[in-house]
Amino acid sequence: MKKGKTKKDWCGCFKKSKTKCSQNCGGVYFLGFIGAVIYYLQISTSFWNGVLGILKAIVWPAMLVYKLLVG
Repeated sequence: MKKGKTKKDWCGCFKKSKTKCSQNCGGVYFLGFIGAVIYYLQISTSFWNGVLGILKAIVWPAMLVYKLLVG
């Protein structure tokens, strides 16, 4: 690697700036949140299932990690 260049992490952020990375990764999380809301609202059959779907969309990364770790 040439001098003066920095590597990018998984979300495409430069490792030097933690603030910039958290802002970019927040955008990735937001897109995932919107996709999860759309998915959960499409499969809901009642109003309360839709409300529960929105709550699930907020915590979907935690549910994903749990299912990956537990199996």
